[in-house]
Amino acid sequence: MARILIVDDSPTEMYKLAAMLEKNGHQVYKAENGADGVALAKQEQPDAVLMDIVMPGLNGFQATRQLTKSAETQHIPVIIVTTKDQETDRVWGKRQGAKDYLTKPIDEATLIKTLDAVLAG
Repeated sequence: MARILIVDDSPTEMYKLAAMLEKNGHQVYKAENGADGVALAKQEQPDAVLMDIVMPGLNGFQATRQLTKSAETQHIPVIIVTTKDQETDRVWGKRQGAKDYLTKPIDEATLIKTLDAVLAG
């Protein structure tokens, strides 16, 4: 069982992702924006973060960069989970330090497979 932080401002997406993770035995933490996500990651030290991009205030690219550049949280893998499906977004997400990039809507098998791969290093 891994401890996974979901950072997403959509209650519907949060619910879907949390349901998939909990069904597969993971413990879920939730943050509704980038700033709260960064703070919660520092506090809880989750095993991985699922990060949306389009959020008010600190967006997912900015939050990912903060997590992957901070000595406190750089060991925590970030997977971007977003509706943004442009190649430029993928490249930019990886340049911010994300380990993987998934587009919504996401199916459970893909999410769990990607999460397992990232957690395995």
